[in-house]
Amino acid sequence: MTATAAPHDATFFIALNAGSGHSETDERRSTIETVMRDAGRRFELTMIDQPDTIDEIATRLAKQAADSGGVLVAAGGDGTINAVARQAVAHGCKFGVLPQGTFNYFGRTHGIPEDLTEAVHALLASRVHAVQVGVINDRVFLVNASIGLYPKMLEAREADKQQFGRSRLVAVFSALKTLLRPHRRLRLALNIDGKPRHLRTATFFVGNNRLQMEQIGIPPLSDALEDGRLAAVAPRTKGKLGMLWLMVHGALGRMGRLNQADELTTFSFKRVEVKVRSLSRRRQVKVATDGEITMMSNPLEIHVMDEQLLLLKPDPKPADVD
Repeated sequence: MTATAAPHDATFFIALNAGSGHSETDERRSTIETVMRDAGRRFELTMIDQPDTIDEIATRLAKQAADSGGVLVAAGGDGTINAVARQAVAHGCKFGVLPQGTFNYFGRTHGIPEDLTEAVHALLASRVHAVQVGVINDRVFLVNASIGLYPKMLEAREADKQQFGRSRLVAVFSALKTLLRPHRRLRLALNIDGKPRHLRTATFFVGNNRLQMEQIGIPPLSDALEDGRLAAVAPRTKGKLGMLWLMVHGALGRMGRLNQADELTTFSFKRVEVKVRSLSRRRQVKVATDGEITMMSNPLEIHVMDEQLLLLKPDPKPADVD
């Protein structure tokens, strides 16, 4: 799909996650409204004050955007972006992002500024690009999906952020705390693009974000994402110290070096079935998608979605010439 500009008279239907702190939320709202008005662009801004209203609000705004030829916009972290993007895909409308989270993997991957003022200006100057979407049991994900230890780390991180504040440092220390607690390994039966495989691991992680794969040091998997595939990562490492060592490699961008030591399983795929095997024959599995935790039916079906997300993003900057 060739990148195209959004019509200048298109209305922007913006869903802003209120988050925590009224003064910060008011400042964000004021920034968005000021830039939009100064640019003479039409917009409607809706606040998401309660987490359980996000689907209802996103559905309503997506329908308005689709009916009017407008743009649906998510202002928030990766979880908010995921929830609003689901409706953009479902309704086939154009989609924009104003990143407001801790890591902002989705926005950063697509060259969207983290500074809010700059992000709004970039949105108004962006063109529409088709972006790959992953699906796990009919739930879309833009950044990643996972089971096992990783969802536990996310739950602990959210609890620690409530107590100590939202920052990347808090997220790192929370992850360390979770890694040092006892954890069980999963027994998985996989069917990877029609080929069976068995695996034991503490966590099964599926990536759909080039930046995240590059940061942990697995470039071949990030290349696979450009080829219509998803990337799977599963540590074979046992014990707390082994997982801690794995995390250090990931933080240093050297995780790919562990493959030669048989400490890590990695592969790319278009479709995989993941069955969690246990004595209890569990029918529900805790799954994290873009930072949000849900319970899903076992086995899990993960694949690349046929439909793509119509994302407004800045054109890549030309490479510097020496």
